[in-house]
Amino acid sequence: MEHKTKTRRNRTRRVKKGYETLAFGGIEDAVRLLFSEDPKPEDLEGLDLYNVAEIRRPRGGGMEIKFFDRIKALECLERLEAETGQPSLFEALEAGARALKKEESDET
Repeated sequence: MEHKTKTRRNRTRRVKKGYETLAFGGIEDAVRLLFSEDPKPEDLEGLDLYNVAEIRRPRGGGMEIKFFDRIKALECLERLEAETGQPSLFEALEAGARALKKEESDET
């Protein structure tokens, strides 16, 4: 039973990390790829393309890159945090603001 719980927690942690990467990750490598003339497979090694949903080369030339939807990733992250009983980002910020306000009022 404990093994299943541990496995579930690890899976939830990986899913959360994936959503965080989709929501907050950088796109620098994808933009670098977009502007490269004729990329070869070895040029792609080491590029962080985690946020890329699709890459297309239209017949007319050039390249199209579609990214995963950051808003949807944030919504999924919010749902996941609600299911696991963790406070949402908004709730955490709100609690921090309340604590700061209380701290300020205690000092005066």
